[in-house]
Amino acid sequence: MKQHVLWKIGLSLIVLIVSVIFLLPSFPAVKESSLAKILPDKQVNLGLDLMGGMYLALGVDVDKAVENSLTLAGEDIRQTSRENGIPVTRPASSKDGLNFILPDAAKRAELDALLAKQFNQFALERQSLADGSVRYQAVYTPEARAKLEETSLDLALNTIRNRIDQFGVAEPDIRKQSAEKRIIIQLPGLKDTKRAVDVIGKTAHLEFHVERELSSQDIERLNRGIMPAGAISLPMVGRSAGDGARNIIVDRDALFTGEYIEDAWLEYDNNNRPGVGMSFTSRGAAIFERVTAQNTGRNMAIVLDGQVHSAPVIREKISQGRASINGSFTVEEASDLALVLRAGSLPAPVEELERRTVGPSLGQESIDKGTMAALMGWGLVMAFVVIYYGFSGIIAAAMLLFDFILLLAGMAAFGATLTLPGIAGIVLTIGMAVDANVLIFERIREELKKGAAPRTAVELGFSRATVTILDSNLTTIIAAIILYQFGTGPVRGFAVTLTLGILASMFTAIFVSKAIFELWVTRKSTKISI
Repeated sequence: MKQHVLWKIGLSLIVLIVSVIFLLPSFPAVKESSLAKILPDKQVNLGLDLMGGMYLALGVDVDKAVENSLTLAGEDIRQTSRENGIPVTRPASSKDGLNFILPDAAKRAELDALLAKQFNQFALERQSLADGSVRYQAVYTPEARAKLEETSLDLALNTIRNRIDQFGVAEPDIRKQSAEKRIIIQLPGLKDTKRAVDVIGKTAHLEFHVERELSSQDIERLNRGIMPAGAISLPMVGRSAGDGARNIIVDRDALFTGEYIEDAWLEYDNNNRPGVGMSFTSRGAAIFERVTAQNTGRNMAIVLDGQVHSAPVIREKISQGRASINGSFTVEEASDLALVLRAGSLPAPVEELERRTVGPSLGQESIDKGTMAALMGWGLVMAFVVIYYGFSGIIAAAMLLFDFILLLAGMAAFGATLTLPGIAGIVLTIGMAVDANVLIFERIREELKKGAAPRTAVELGFSRATVTILDSNLTTIIAAIILYQFGTGPVRGFAVTLTLGILASMFTAIFVSKAIFELWVTRKSTKISI
């Protein structure tokens, strides 16, 4: 019996030592000392409400993402059809879908088979025209559109996360809310909030358009306010605009997009002015070489978020897989633009819905008050159990301290973030941990009153209370899991600390505390102070 008890005590001490090792890196003094080299890297991170920083809610324009996808799908349909000997007109995209014409109705069956095989995300409507051609209208099926919207949110989430990682914010909290089509961002410790918003929210949608060669009839129509078919007017910015603002007319459909960018960096032109250099993926380089070969001698407009930054003449095909964006950038602007292009452009524009900034002084006040509440709760509970249960209360108080160490060590091991609601979860855990000990102690008292020997009373008290403790704590854990799954940042922080605290309290109350009582009754079996 004694050997069995010593094994339990030894295991408990090992757990305590490992917990302290995981907890130590969370203390600034230890983190800056030489011990940091041999200790784990992870630590308990402070949340936005404790450390200060920025809360940002962004709405994602998924309709624009669908529209962009339609444009790319239309070009794919045109190229694929041509490669299979079924030429169709250039598809015109709209909010609802694609419209294109098959001039040769005899190839209708071939085109239908091709579309069904390679473009089954579309529902098709066909109309036979008087000249023998067939008009097609392709719209996304509800399932395909829903998947595309969800994918757009995921892409936006990953892109924003990549930008924030490169921006250098430690332990950001970024998650999507699919129902509201929004992304919630919490950036603890952030100081330059304006620059962060500019970097995070920049769509960075890069396109290459060919400048339209206007005929005299086109110029005449423009003078009457009529845009040539298949063309759009875009504003020029930076040095390309010259002394005043002006627009240029380009083909509506982009020849090349920023999705093929592999890397981007800050560079300087011959006049030592900052710009952004880019390199493309192997597929992107091949496409860029093809489109530049097909448009040699024409101006190619480099369009970023709907604005033309430069429109150089294509002298010859470009086969190096590189390009540059030049404009009136500062070094910081060019660096940030390279960052967002390197991290990837957003699949759709985002709109800032809400922004909150928490100052570090307010966060420190929350830490001080939360710590005071936890210490006061712990102290009062310990005083009560010691007065009411005697030496057994001292064991319960020691288990509370063990719970606290296990809880923080668990948060450190997972790199969890401690928030103000998380501190509330810790305070609640203290009460629940004492509740488990109270159940055990009262059961032992009942057995002693019935005349059972101390060793028997301890055994029966623990065995009969364990079922109740497991039942009550497991139901609370289920509720905490639901809170974590469907809650947002502060609620999830509460759920994490509550769950870890309950698991720690069950371990200390059922395993460690029992081992101590068993060791006690083997040495002093005549009386239990309870």
